Amino acid sequence: MPWVVNMTRSAQKQKAKLSKPVRQILYALIDDIEAGGPVRGDWPNYGKLTGGRHHCHLKKGNPTYVAVWEECDKKVKLVEVTYVGTHEKAPY
Repeated sequence: MPWVVNMTRSAQKQKAKLSKPVRQILYALIDDIEAGGPVRGDWPNYGKLTGGRHHCHLKKGNPTYVAVWEECDKKVKLVEVTYVGTHEKAPY
């Protein structure tokens, strides 16, 4: 059973501000999470945060873009993307 990935309203607004190449990388990440689950050790600078939250870099350089997501329900296999944007404003 594949994982279901939702985006919060604020993450959807943040996604709209991203450049097209970064947005395509985000879509690839979401596809990987849907197929393999929230633990994405094969993505650059992936890290597991406290409380079932995870993050990884979408684009290195200046500015660095990151995505933050959390496991909401393991039985239903639900993941929610909570932040997409620059590294400086990431909610770690």
